[in-house]
Amino acid sequence: MSSDSLDDIDYAIINILKNDSRLSIREISKMINRSPSTISERIRKLENRGVIKRYTITIDHGRLGYKLNAITLLQVDGAHIEDVEKMLMTEPNVRAVYDITGEYDVAIITTFRDSEELDRFIKKMLKNPYIKRSVTNIILRIVKESPTLDKNYGEK
Repeated sequence: MSSDSLDDIDYAIINILKNDSRLSIREISKMINRSPSTISERIRKLENRGVIKRYTITIDHGRLGYKLNAITLLQVDGAHIEDVEKMLMTEPNVRAVYDITGEYDVAIITTFRDSEELDRFIKKMLKNPYIKRSVTNIILRIVKESPTLDKNYGEK
């Protein structure tokens, strides 16, 4: 689905849901001044077209005891990049896996309780024979982290 096939109502729904996906159809319909059945049908179409992939929550990992965040870049044997990425996706401390260009092949974002937990993870990861090199940076402070773009969709 191209962005050209979305209209102002679709963009308004997206903007509302990106800020609070718990709102009811009735609440959204009042905000947009459209009938609940129109809003329900529009949301269903956005879901079916894959524009809305899922509804989720944003977790404050720090409040759960996960105070250490890291970014790791990996050089991987080219024939096994997807295998390494699949392995990383199963690791509970891995929050994101990116296939990237440049000197490194894969970037991961991870969260840990402490440096010992990070150390165990890195040593476990480096046992993988396809990972040739890694660089890990500890994140000192999260300046901005958002699951969505912070803009009003539909504005040109």
